[in-house]
Amino acid sequence: MSPQRRTVAALALVATIGFAGIGIQYADAAQAHRPKKDTIQTSIDALVKNGVAPGALVSVRDSKGRVTNYTAGVNDPRTRAKVPTDGYVRMASNTKMYTSVAVLQLVDEGKVKLDEPIETYLPGLVRGEGFDGHTITVRHLLSMTSGLPEYELPDVSEWGNRYYEPRDMLDSAFSQPAHAPAPGGQVQYRNANYIVAGLLVQKVTGRPLAEVITNKILKPARLHETYWPGVGDKTIRQPHAKGYLPDPETMKWVDTTQVDPSIAWAAGQMISTPSDINKFLVALQNGKLITPATLAEMRDSNAWLPGGEAFPDLVWHYGLGATGFDLSCGGRAWGHGGDIDGYSSRTAITADGRAVTIVVTADSSPVPDGIFQVLDAFDAALCAGN
Repeated sequence: MSPQRRTVAALALVATIGFAGIGIQYADAAQAHRPKKDTIQTSIDALVKNGVAPGALVSVRDSKGRVTNYTAGVNDPRTRAKVPTDGYVRMASNTKMYTSVAVLQLVDEGKVKLDEPIETYLPGLVRGEGFDGHTITVRHLLSMTSGLPEYELPDVSEWGNRYYEPRDMLDSAFSQPAHAPAPGGQVQYRNANYIVAGLLVQKVTGRPLAEVITNKILKPARLHETYWPGVGDKTIRQPHAKGYLPDPETMKWVDTTQVDPSIAWAAGQMISTPSDINKFLVALQNGKLITPATLAEMRDSNAWLPGGEAFPDLVWHYGLGATGFDLSCGGRAWGHGGDIDGYSSRTAITADGRAVTIVVTADSSPVPDGIFQVLDAFDAALCAGN
């Protein structure tokens, strides 16, 4: 793997993630553009063949708005049912982009200031050993530089069957000491930051976060296939791609599709399709959701997250709920990634408007370098238009 590819692969730090390929299916056969040598299809077929996941989905939206959808593998290892084209998936931490935009819209409206302490908006909430809401700003939360500790994430067999309130996650997180001596330092990826950010949106607007995101982001951008599941809803709309985890003893795929995602809330609860996530990226980049100046703040790449012991040669850029990917073909694409038991996804848009979302239907893999294979496929899809 090239150094540039390894830089792209750094988003694996958020979390880690054989059957026959099914082939390309076009959203508009009259207009869809087939990349040379079908490199995208080849790459996701390889993911399935190598045992990274039972299935994979990719949606590509080129700079002219033409959409091409791809699938590989199977939706059910037992029945061999096909992966649905552009099916619904749990987007997991890609939700952070939407939560961030909800906050940044309030910034554009003059109701929130990025460099104001969170104490101003949520007095008395952020308190614990080594951290205090008086010194943590809104920007610190969105950029993952607050130093806040993380909340406990139990096994999916436990959290998947329980309903959580946002305060449950914060009680868990705030019982631990801060991860950094002071806010504004190194990026430390913690979901707790976005739980606080979601509460900020609710406090300032006086409305539920799901309603705010629906009315101010999903409807204006016409994201008809993206939604916030209701309280207690463990299902996914049809047609959906099923999610799996490998059984640690047999390594057979275990279906984990139906879970209560409330433990992720503002950090990862939403559901969408690959093509609808791409539509969000286009709307965001085209200025339909926040102003160009605020988008520039969102994509400020001064914050870097080193790879640590697992990936010592890797770094990745983290702005305000947006991740920058340095591409093997040159340039940088902006998006995010999401990992939840059963799904791993990466999404980004290039400067010229090419948007790609890739999803594999497993969050963990018996293949040691599985995440690098996923991110190589992601990079190939983003670069296929060059």
